[in-house]
Amino acid sequence: MHPGFELLDLSGPCSAFNLANEFFGARYQIRIASVTGGPVVDRAGVSVASEDFRQIGQSHTILAAGGPTAHEYALNEASRSWLQESGKRAARVGSVCTGAFLLAAAGILDGKRATTHWRYAGLLQTQYPAVEVDVDRIFIQDGKVWTSAGMTAGMDLSLAMIEDDLGPEVAKGIARDMVIYHRRLGGQSQFSAMLDMAPPSGRIRDVLCYAREHLSEDLTVERLAQVACLSLRQFNRVFLNTTGMTPAKAIERLRLDVVRARIEEGQEPFDRIARGAGFGSVERMRRSCISIFGQSPQELRRTARQRV
Repeated sequence: MHPGFELLDLSGPCSAFNLANEFFGARYQIRIASVTGGPVVDRAGVSVASEDFRQIGQSHTILAAGGPTAHEYALNEASRSWLQESGKRAARVGSVCTGAFLLAAAGILDGKRATTHWRYAGLLQTQYPAVEVDVDRIFIQDGKVWTSAGMTAGMDLSLAMIEDDLGPEVAKGIARDMVIYHRRLGGQSQFSAMLDMAPPSGRIRDVLCYAREHLSEDLTVERLAQVACLSLRQFNRVFLNTTGMTPAKAIERLRLDVVRARIEEGQEPFDRIARGAGFGSVERMRRSCISIFGQSPQELRRTARQRV
C-alpha cells in the first residue's frame, strides 16, 4: 500500500480471499504491507493498519493496490529491491488498477503484457516502454504476473486467482456471496464494460449510439466526426479523452461484441457474421478476434459448445 491508495483496490480482493477461507475451507493468510508500516491513509481519508514490508517473509501471492496518485509514487531503493526479490520468489505477483505502476517501477512488468485503468494506460506505456500495455482487458495473466483494470476489476482478478487455486465452483460460490457476476472474462473489453456501466455523455455518446446502429456500414473517422458536429482534429482529441481509445479501436470493439455473441450462440456462417458486423471479410474478423480474445472464431465457437 501507499498513501492515497484506492480502498476498493484493497478491500475487494481481501473480501474475496476471506470468503474463500470462511465458507470454502481455504487457507489464505492476508497481510497488508506498506513502505513505512503503521497506518496508511487512503484517498478518502480512511486509515488502514499495515505492516512494514520488511516484516513480510516468503509470500505465495503479492498484490499491489492502485490509486489516482500511484503513478507519482516513488518506491525507495529498499522497497523496490524487496518487490523485485519477493516477486521472483512468489508464485504470483499482480496489481489492481494503477498498482501496475509500482510493479513496472520494480521492473516486474518488463517484457510482459499488462493492463491498468484505461485512463492511465497511455501514461503507463509512455513511462515504461518495456511493458506491453493492453488497455482493452479487464485483467491479464502473463505467466505468473497478473494485472487488472480499475477498481472493481480487482475482484475479477481475485476470483480468477481463486478459480486457479480451488476450481470454478468455489469461485462461483464466492461471486454469489459477493453478489457480483461470476466472473467477467479477462478478455472482456474495459471499453464495453465502461459503456454498459456509465456511457459517455454528449456528442461522444451520440456517436457511439450511431455506430452501434450502423456497424455493417463503412464507419470512417470523417463520418463519425460529422455525426459529432466536430472537426476531425477536435473529434479525435475529444473521443480519446472521453473513452481512452481511438475511434477506430472503439468501432472494432463494438463490432467484436456483436461478432462474439453471434459466433458463440449459433450456427451462422462466419462470412455472414463478418459482413453483418462490418468487418468485410472473415480474415479481417479472424485477426481481430485473435488480437482481442486470443482465439479464432472457430475456437470461440468450439469453446462455447464445450461450456454448454
